[in-house]
Amino acid sequence: MTFNDFIANNFYQFWSLTGFANCTWQHLVMLAVGLFFLWLAIKKNFEPMLLVPIGFGILIGNIPFDTTAGLEIGIYEEGSVLNILYNGVSAGWYPPLIFLGIGAMTDFSALIANPKLMLVGAAAQFGIFGAYMVALALGFAPDQAGAIAIIGGADGPTAIFLSSKLAPNLMGAIAVSAYSYMALVPLIQPPIMRLLTTKHERVIKMKPARAVSQNEKIIFPIVGLLLTCFVVPSGIPLLGMLFFGNLLRECGVTTRLAKTASNALTDIVTILLGMTVGASTQASEFLTLDTIFIFALGFMAFIIASASGVLFVKLFNLFLPASKKLNPLIGNAGVSAVPMSARISNNLGLEYDPSNYLLMHAMGPNVAGVIGSAVAAGVLLGFLA
Repeated sequence: MTFNDFIANNFYQFWSLTGFANCTWQHLVMLAVGLFFLWLAIKKNFEPMLLVPIGFGILIGNIPFDTTAGLEIGIYEEGSVLNILYNGVSAGWYPPLIFLGIGAMTDFSALIANPKLMLVGAAAQFGIFGAYMVALALGFAPDQAGAIAIIGGADGPTAIFLSSKLAPNLMGAIAVSAYSYMALVPLIQPPIMRLLTTKHERVIKMKPARAVSQNEKIIFPIVGLLLTCFVVPSGIPLLGMLFFGNLLRECGVTTRLAKTASNALTDIVTILLGMTVGASTQASEFLTLDTIFIFALGFMAFIIASASGVLFVKLFNLFLPASKKLNPLIGNAGVSAVPMSARISNNLGLEYDPSNYLLMHAMGPNVAGVIGSAVAAGVLLGFLA
C-alpha cells in the first residue's frame, strides 16, 4: 500500500464516522424539531425549564453517527453514558423524585379549605379515560393505550412513569408529547375556556377561602397518603413521594430537607430527565406512524380534560347557592400542569375583571389534578401491568 493509499483509506475511515456521512433526512427533521423547541423556550418563553433541556436533548440524540462502529455513545447503546443516565427514565425513578419536589413546593391550603374542588380535579381526568377508549379503537394494545391516554393529565413525570411500565417502546413519543402540551397550556386552554363560558360566568367572584391551620396542613399528607394508596396501591411510588414532600414542607421541623427537595434536587432531576427524554427521540425510534397517533391522541385527551373541568364546574354550579358558586374559569386547572394552568385561570379572570383574582381558588383543582393524575396512573397500572 502506497502512502497516498494509506492517507486516502484513513481519510475515508474518518469521513465514514462523521455525522455528515451518516446523516439522513430523518435526522434533519428531528434536529429541526429540537431547534423549534429551543426557539419556543428562549424566544417565546414557553416553559423554558422544560423545553430547553428537552430541545437540547433532541439535538444530542439526533447527531448522526455510525451505529455499527461500537462507539457506545448512543442513548440506546448498553453501557454508554447517555444510556446510564437514561436508566432514570426507563426504570421510572426520575418521576417519583420530581413528585417529591412537587410535594415540597406545593401549598395544599386551597384544597384543604375547599375540599369540593377535589371533584373538579377528578372531572378533568375524563380526558385520560376518553383517550384510552379511542386508542383501543385505533388498534393499540391495552397497555399501550393506557400509557398514551395518561398524556391527558398534562403531567410529564406521570406519563414517563406509566409508559416505562406499560409501553417502553413508546416512551419517547409519549414523554415529548406530554411535556409539549404542558408547555403549550397558554395557547391551548384559553380558547376552550372562552368557548365554554359566558361573560357573566367569567366574572363570578368567589369568596376568599377560610384560613387553614398548621395542624390541618400536617394531617393532610398523612391522611391523603393512606386514603389514596389504600384504594390504589399501585400509585405508591408517585403518591407516596408527593405526600412525603408535602409533609417535609408543612411539618415545620424539616425545612432544610424541604428546601433541598423543592430546589436543588428538583432542578437536578429536571435537567437529567428533560435532556434524556429529548435524547431518546432518535429519528429511527421516533419518526413513525405511531408517534403521529400518539401526538393526536394526546392533544385530544388534553382538550377533553380541560373542557371536562370547565363543564363540571358549570354543572356543579346548578346545585350551589348564588353566594357559593364557582367561577368556571378555574375548571381548566383540574389538569396536572402545576401551576401553569392555575395561572391561566387567573390571567383570564383578570382579563374580564381586573379585580377578580382566581389564582388561589384555581390552585385547589390544580393540586387535586396532580393527585388525580397519579391515581389514574395507578388504576391503569394496576389493571394493565
